Amino acid sequence: MTTTRGRAVPRPDKVDAVDVLTTQLRESTASVLTEYRGLTVGQLRNLRRDLAGHATFAVIKNTLGTQAAVAAGVGDLGPLLHGPSAIAFVTGDPVVAAKALRAFAGDHPALVIKGGVYAGQVVDAATIGRLADLESREVILSRLAGALKGSLAQAAGLFNAPLSKGARTFAALQASRAEAA
Repeated sequence: MTTTRGRAVPRPDKVDAVDVLTTQLRESTASVLTEYRGLTVGQLRNLRRDLAGHATFAVIKNTLGTQAAVAAGVGDLGPLLHGPSAIAFVTGDPVVAAKALRAFAGDHPALVIKGGVYAGQVVDAATIGRLADLESREVILSRLAGALKGSLAQAAGLFNAPLSKGARTFAALQASRAEAA
């Protein structure tokens, strides 16, 4: 920062970085903050590959992350931003991204999930863990579709029952008249 007449003026590159982070926080369906101390470049590359299609993973400066969170209107991430921090900006299903991060953290204990942003609120690591325990959106929708299909098949059977009973009764009546004649 430079000073002008006793006031601090932020550097343009830092202003741009905050703007980019703010935009990503606003456009993400969720964000997961992590500490990556001890992970190699290759491990971070593998994590990014695991998250591909669901989230982007970026190393951030804590002060810029705090400023971006305030600018995005998601609250104060300051308590979560300590040590070397990285953030996964979730663009797809938050459950799938949370599962991928938890699985990677299980294999690589150096990745620590610190919390994040979900539904516009700052959440802790336990909430991210509960999110990872949920079924994905696709699984929930397929179960709902299966339940609806079963209900519709049952309803169709119930609606057809009086018609088929009437048809059997009519056929029996015709058979009895044919025998009587």
